[in-house]
Order: sequence, then structure tokens, then C-alpha cells
Amino acid sequence: MAGDSRVHMDHDMEIGVTPREVKKLPKHLREPQIPTDRTHLIADPVKKPRQRYVQKDGKCNVHHGNVQETYRYLSDLFTTLVDLRWRLSFFIFTLVYVVNWLFFGLLWWLIALIRGDLLHADEEGWTPCVQNLNSFVSAFLFSIETETTIGYGYRVITEKCPEGIILLLVQAILGSIVNAMMVGCMFVKISQPKNRAETLMFSHKAVISVRDNKLCLMFRVGDLRNSHIVEASIRAKLIRSQQTKEGEFIPLNQTDINIGFDTGDDRLFLVSPLIISHEINEKSPFWEMSQAQMEKEEFEIVVILEGMVEATGMTCQARSSYLDTEVLWGYRFTPVLSLEKGFYEVDYNNFHDIYETNTPSCSAKELAARLREGQLLPQLSLLTPEPRPHNQDLATHRQHLTDKEEPQGDEEKGGETNNGSANPLEEKP
Repeated sequence: MAGDSRVHMDHDMEIGVTPREVKKLPKHLREPQIPTDRTHLIADPVKKPRQRYVQKDGKCNVHHGNVQETYRYLSDLFTTLVDLRWRLSFFIFTLVYVVNWLFFGLLWWLIALIRGDLLHADEEGWTPCVQNLNSFVSAFLFSIETETTIGYGYRVITEKCPEGIILLLVQAILGSIVNAMMVGCMFVKISQPKNRAETLMFSHKAVISVRDNKLCLMFRVGDLRNSHIVEASIRAKLIRSQQTKEGEFIPLNQTDINIGFDTGDDRLFLVSPLIISHEINEKSPFWEMSQAQMEKEEFEIVVILEGMVEATGMTCQARSSYLDTEVLWGYRFTPVLSLEKGFYEVDYNNFHDIYETNTPSCSAKELAARLREGQLLPQLSLLTPEPRPHNQDLATHRQHLTDKEEPQGDEEKGGETNNGSANPLEEKP
């Protein structure tokens, strides 16, 4: 023990640290531990987060590589230009105009050079093709004035130059085409409906809890703008790996999650935030999953909201996703809508807030079987008490419970309090 202390003190002095008191470790920590099944279960590493298929902001995390038929991008040149990043769009926009002006400026300079206007410009009685064009710079300026229709009036084409008239027609036509294409690309890029999707919100988490005695998967959507999304509809996909009965492995298999397609609940009137619910029934991929099984699964839920922008009439699409670690069992969303004087107010501070609620940990299949057998009738009344708050003030919640438990006067008869939901039976004489 003294030798150990001396070694630690010497080491501390070497690195310039104040000597510390060395305590002897317990015996069970100094001896090597023998791994058992129980210690193995406790020491299991936390499940690593899987790679997202769709990011939270809606961008698909997929990159296309080894594309051999790149000519297909040029066949749809307009869409290719619109899909470019802003810095590339500005660079190409500027480059196209500069190259076009330089090209036609070169042609005007060649015409003047071939005709001899550059040599005889100062001679009296000589009629040049373009007056006051005596260098390549002046030809470049004349090309800019022609295509942009500025018309300063200093340089002007004469009627005794047929080749100049033809070149003027060609430049006017091609200039109009270039203007239409480039300005159209910039306009479409600026007014892209995906910018409208930035004001559409999805909750950070999805929850699973009981609604009307049925397990439901829920998430919340909202729109921050006063201009609404017309004909809004929503759908969801379950992304997970699957192996078929024949042994084929499908890494990103897509399964549809019904969120009201058959009942029309997928059509949204998105004026205030809505809670989208998926009933876990026989057709649901979560039908046989309990809470413990779902914690072991690896999946991703992709949510797609579509509709038309009321201001422009263009179709807009917003996307988000929930990993298996972002689906919480036994929670509900905090209400965000309140009634004020003459209007409803939405509190977006509570948009992502959830609170814990009593939820059975069994699967929806087992819950439905127990309900049919009547085994959960006493327990179901426990699923709807006042929930324990998750993001609210605890003092306010306790005061609410105190006010709720005050006797009403008519609940006490003969000094006895009725705690049940039915009146006590009277004894017959």
C-alpha cells in the first residue's frame, strides 16, 4: 500500500499535480470479473442510430453514382439549370450573356475588318457597315447595345450593309431566346414551391398511445403562414430492411402506412396544427409489435405532405422522417390551441411538447384480444386519468388536481363519500 502511494505521488510530482490521497479499490473491482448472461444483458451497448433515408428538413439522403447516360441531363436542359445550386446558377447566368455578347461582338468586328471599315473609317465619302465602329471594344459595346436594346445613338448600322442587317436579325432572335431561357430559369428557381415548404412544420417526435381503446401512432403537422395549403393531403411510408420467403434481401423496402386513406382523413384542412393518427390494426405493420419489440426494431417512417400553394397555385411538397429512436411509446402531444375573445390562438412554443400517459406495453394484437375477452375492462379506466405533465409547470398541475378533487356537496350522503362512477345501492327494508 505504501509503495502504491509512493508511486502515485512521484507520478503527480512529475506532471506538476498536487499529490492526492490514494484510496484502495474494493475487492470486486480489483479482481477480474467473469462475464455472465446477466452482466452481458446489462452491459449491452446502446443501439446505434441508423442512417436516415430522408433528413428532417425533407432532403433525401441518396446520391446517384456511376451514371453512364449523362446525356439525359442535357436533353432536359431547363430542369438541369433550375436544379443547380445558386452559385452555379449565377455563374452560368453571367457566363451565357458575356459569351453571347463577345461572340456577336467578334462577328461585328470581322465584318468591319473584311469590309475595310477599320482602315477607311476616317476617309470622307466612305460608308461603313456600322458607324463609329473602329476596334474590337467598340464592336463589343455595339453588340451589348443591340441585344439589350439600349440604343445610345452613337453607333448605328447603315442600310448599305446587307451582311450587317442579316447579323442584326440573327442576334435579335437569338438574344430573345437567351433572355427567355435564362430569365425563365431564374424566375422558376426563385418561385420554387419547396421554399413554401420551409414554413410547414412536423413534430420532432412521433408517439404511440391509446385512442378510443386502440393503439395509435401519432405525429403533429402545422403551417406557419396565414395563406393556406389548398387540397392538402398526407401519406406515410415505413422504410426498413426485409427478407422475402425466397431469401431475397430488400435493404430499403417501402410499406404504406394508412393514415386515413380509406376514410378521407388524409385530406387536411391545415388551418391550425393537426395530430395525424395511424390506427394500429390488422393491416398495420406495427400490429404484432409490443413496446419491447419496437425498441429492438430498426425502421424509419417517412411523412409526405402535399398540396397547392394558395398564392401561386403551384404544387408544394414537404417531407420529414422519424427513426425508431424518435417514436416514443406511451406519450401524447400537449394541446396548442386555445380559445380567445373572438378567435383561436395557436401556441407554437408547445408544438413539439409531449407528456407521458398510461399506455399498455403489449402489442395492438394482444390488446384487441384482451378487449374481446373482457380482461382489460377494469384496467381501461386507468388509461384515461389526468396525465402526468411532461413540459408543464408542476405547481399548476397540482393546483388543478386539488381543485378537481374538491367535494361537490351532493357526492356525500350520510357521512360516506362515493368514489365510484355510480351511485351507491340503497338497502331494501
